[in-house]
Amino acid sequence: MQSSNHVIHFVFFQKVLIFLTLSLFGISSASAVQLPGPLVDTAWLKKHREEVVVLDVRKDVKSFEKRARDAGPVNPCGVARRKAKEAISVAGHIPGAVLVPWKDVISKRKMDGKEIYVMVPDKSQFERLMQKSGVNKDSVVVITGKGETVAHTALAARLYWTLKYFGHNNVALLNGGTAQWIRYRHKVKFGRSRAKRGDFTASAERSEILATMYDVMNLGESESVQLMDVRGRDVYLGLTHNKLFVSRDSKGHIPGAGNFPTSFMADSMGPASIYSADKVKTAADLLDVDVTKPTVTSCDTGVMASLGWFVLHELLGNNQVRLYDGSMHEWSRAGNPVMSMMAE
Repeated sequence: MQSSNHVIHFVFFQKVLIFLTLSLFGISSASAVQLPGPLVDTAWLKKHREEVVVLDVRKDVKSFEKRARDAGPVNPCGVARRKAKEAISVAGHIPGAVLVPWKDVISKRKMDGKEIYVMVPDKSQFERLMQKSGVNKDSVVVITGKGETVAHTALAARLYWTLKYFGHNNVALLNGGTAQWIRYRHKVKFGRSRAKRGDFTASAERSEILATMYDVMNLGESESVQLMDVRGRDVYLGLTHNKLFVSRDSKGHIPGAGNFPTSFMADSMGPASIYSADKVKTAADLLDVDVTKPTVTSCDTGVMASLGWFVLHELLGNNQVRLYDGSMHEWSRAGNPVMSMMAE
């Protein structure tokens, strides 16, 4: 009997010692899970959902909380269909996910009296956002979004890039986002998200993954670094333009930029899952694009370019890729030259 008590006491003190060791070094149970890579699928997230912080970044914040209205019946997984043949509309969120409104992920700045939108936020601003969202210094973070379109996936990629920029490396994207989660009939919740305040600290500002307008200007005719415009070919050529961020006089692209649209990186038919590395490489080869070369990615506002950065830097392992967050919006407002293939 006495020997049995000794064993019980030994096991108890062993557990106490482990707990104190974890506390001493700031290690929590949340950091025990290992991410399989920069992308996780829905099966992995379902298995580890309680061990990670799930951040859901959206412009359409109402869709996070409420069932789709005027869309016919909604099944238990939150799928709404207006007509049988139309695309699935996402309503609700992954259980435990924390809503991150898109407007809080970005900031605006003034340049020569003109406001430039969709820029990387200040360090303190981003710290507060992540703390409010329940992120700790040691949190394993999985980022999702609606996932219906490639633009939704790009929003998630931009939050991913921002976390990396501010020094948090333990992060992954949910491939296909919430649309993929719903597609596989996993449970969906409605209502507001709640998070216990975290202790996240922005420990760095990694300039090696950010390109400024002046960096892009200095690229010039450089053969060692390429500027990659990830917008659609029609926008790149100057047939049309994003009227919210680019003036009619600035239709086209930054001189010297090549073109590799995001539609070759993620499924534009939805859910907007990112293609495998092999498929992206094959597509790049067919378009004569070198994905191994030092690269700066750009688009209209640095959002779609974030997906380009993610695919090249994180998925393909090219560690010499930077994001130009100002992109054509900043470039054109500064009065820089633009190249168009279309005569007016």
